[in-house]
Amino acid sequence: MFTLSSLTVSRVRTSGRHFRCGLAVVTLGIGAAIAGCSDQKAAVAAQSPPPNVATSDVPAILATVGDEKITLDDVRARSGERLEQIDIQYRRSRDKLINATLDSMVQERLVGAETKKTGKSAEQLIAAEMNGPPEPSDVEIAAWYSDNQARLGGRTLDQVRSQIVDFLRKQRRADASKKLDDRLRAERPVAIAFEPFRLTFADDGAPSLGKKDAPITLVEFSDFQCPFCQSTAPTLKQVAQRFGDQVRIVYRQYPIPSLHPFALKAAEASLCANEQAKFWELHDAMFEDQRKLAVSDLKATARRLGIDGKKFDACLDTGRYTEQVQNDQKDGQRVGVTGTPAMFINGVAVDGGAVPFPVLESLIQKELARVKAKS
Repeated sequence: MFTLSSLTVSRVRTSGRHFRCGLAVVTLGIGAAIAGCSDQKAAVAAQSPPPNVATSDVPAILATVGDEKITLDDVRARSGERLEQIDIQYRRSRDKLINATLDSMVQERLVGAETKKTGKSAEQLIAAEMNGPPEPSDVEIAAWYSDNQARLGGRTLDQVRSQIVDFLRKQRRADASKKLDDRLRAERPVAIAFEPFRLTFADDGAPSLGKKDAPITLVEFSDFQCPFCQSTAPTLKQVAQRFGDQVRIVYRQYPIPSLHPFALKAAEASLCANEQAKFWELHDAMFEDQRKLAVSDLKATARRLGIDGKKFDACLDTGRYTEQVQNDQKDGQRVGVTGTPAMFINGVAVDGGAVPFPVLESLIQKELARVKAKS
């Protein structure tokens, strides 16, 4: 049965590994779409039970055998990247829970103080922030249906009307609740001392857009053949236009070849174009038409963009950037990337995959405020 809360678009199994491109419309928060192409094996690994303590709390010397010491670095050398991956997963999961709980507790106290001040209930305060009645109109229902038909599997408006109404009703209430929360936080002093765990990335050599000393760095792990990465490309353009020198966007390669057979060479091609300062031009062209990602198409596109064809061909044919693409993939796996697009704002993961621009805008504004308060 179709529900608005869960809709899988496609699933592929290849060589024992599961990959998926999927989309779910969620009625949490502001009703953002959760979308992305995922490596199911990596996703399963990311859900492994966390350790009782992070490795940062483990002593440097773990044991001694006679005069010989066994250190944490020795264990890391033996266990490979898995220990660091588990440590990162634990810290991200812990801080996500702390942050979400802290946020709700702050909101509860703000609303509680406002109810005492005004004599109104929480529901009355939320209702006052709504633009119009809580129930969506027939025009709004029809508009949502028209805009989202690709997600509905051919179902008629009558078949999904009640679910659309429920979704829009909850979305409207969530929007009003957020508006109330923003207003109360602006009116009352709120100081957040908690700092979430922030990841660091090996971004040297990665294409970027914006000033290196920008207060915000947005890192995106992406796949040129992923349809959800395609939908994120214009969203990041909006970010660049809206925030200018305040945000630096870094593009990292995370092709999933078993799901997207042309993605690996497309990733290499983008880095070959980057040699000639044409990364973003080829980036845009590949996302504009994902049907033209075969090597012959990439070479033709490069020439159309004014890229030196002889140098580009030599770069692509020799696999000059295969290792860099692989290193990007390893860096993504290290920090818990399980699908594309995966974005991080100043080292903090953005939940939801191909999130819409208002979600990124809100997160960036909040991070800018934090950076300003710290300076």
